[in-house]
This record gives sequence, structure tokens and C-alpha cells, in this order.
Amino acid sequence: MVIDINNDFNLMDEKEINDNFMLSRKSYERNPHDIEPAMFLATSYDKTSEAWTKQSPSKSVLKRVAAYAKSSAELLTNLMLHGPSGEYTWECLFRTPMSNYDAVILLHQEKLCCPHHVLFPAENPDGKLVVWGKPSKDFCPYMPLNKGAVKGLHDAREKLLVNFDPTTYFLRDLKCAFSKTFKLWYGSVGGDAVVLTWENPKKRGREEADEAAPEPTSILKEVGDVGKGLVRGVYLVKAPKFQ
Repeated sequence: MVIDINNDFNLMDEKEINDNFMLSRKSYERNPHDIEPAMFLATSYDKTSEAWTKQSPSKSVLKRVAAYAKSSAELLTNLMLHGPSGEYTWECLFRTPMSNYDAVILLHQEKLCCPHHVLFPAENPDGKLVVWGKPSKDFCPYMPLNKGAVKGLHDAREKLLVNFDPTTYFLRDLKCAFSKTFKLWYGSVGGDAVVLTWENPKKRGREEADEAAPEPTSILKEVGDVGKGLVRGVYLVKAPKFQ
């Protein structure tokens, strides 16, 4: 992708960008299924795609982003030409269908550090309920001052948690424990749902492939244990195709 907003590129720049792109794709000749980085984004100040896309997105992430961009563009075009129709309104641009993922983790909104950032609370997806949890009374990431949560300076010192985002720590723990099992998707701006997609079993090593594949419900129960007190519910939408 070449971004030239102010027509800054000349023929020499275009040739330089094309040469850099072809050089980055030499690995494609050795392994057509493993292109890194998956996206090459060139600008007038970054003709080698070093600033934004050197480390990410991965091939699977890029494919999903491209699919969402295409469907969002089609939806927005229809909304502008024909207006809202039924359940398909402008809100759909900011709400990814839960059915597009393999499992859904719902979080207690009152346990988020910025619950007011949740524009569209997640609804219960169509799937098997594996875990259902109650909110913890041991922590509160934010303190609603207008509700009398803080009764004094001593009370504030005891309850106030600085720079504490339970969702961030929850995601970090899941990535450490299940990095080869599933990929996590979460809106960092704000959201009360974490979704996941099962990793391709072909990526697993021979030793792991020979072992008995764990049941998806057992995996999701462990996920619920990791996020106990934060997790409201865990739903299995699609079972993994373990081999």
C-alpha cells in the first residue's frame, strides 16, 4: 500500500518503493505461506515500511482486517444511498458479529478501568455457555466519586488502584498460558468482550500433535479461572479442528 496524500512522489520515489517491496518479498520464493511482514505500507517519510508494519499485522490479522474493511465499506455505502434498514444501522460499523469468532469472553463492565468507553455493550452470543462468574469484591479499577465510594482521604488510599487495568493483565496472562492454542482479539479503546480464534493445528510441533488434544470446554474453563472476578461469561461458538 502506497500512501501519497499530497502528490509528493515522483518516478524515482515510486521505483525506490517498488524495489524495497520486492526486496521484502524475497522470502516468498522460499516459503509462499509465510510472508513477513504481511503488509507493506510506504509513505513519503517511510519508503521501506519500517515505522508501522515491520512487526505487525500478521497474515491472519491482515486478512481479517481486509474483510472487515470491505464489509464496512459496503454497509456504509448502502446506508448513505438507502438509509437504515432493519437491524443494519450505522452502529454495525463498530460492532463485529460474535459469530465471526470461535469463542467469546464477556467481562463485567463495572470491573473495567474505563466502563464509560463501552459504547455498545456486548450481548450474549449464540453458543454454549461454559463459564459464568460473579464480579469480584476485591478490586475496583475506577472510583465513581459522585456515588460516595470515597468517604475520606484514608479510604481513598486504601481503595485507589493507580494505573490498574485488569483487562490488560488478563490478556497478558492468557497470551502467556495459551499462546499456541488461540489468538485473542480485543478493542483496546474500550469493550466488555474478548473474543478468540483457535490456532491452526498445523502450526503445532510434532510432539504437541502426538499428545491428546484437550477438550475446548476444558480450555475455556481454564480461561474463566484466569479471569475469575472479571469474567462474566465464556461461550464456545465453534469447536477447534484439532488433528
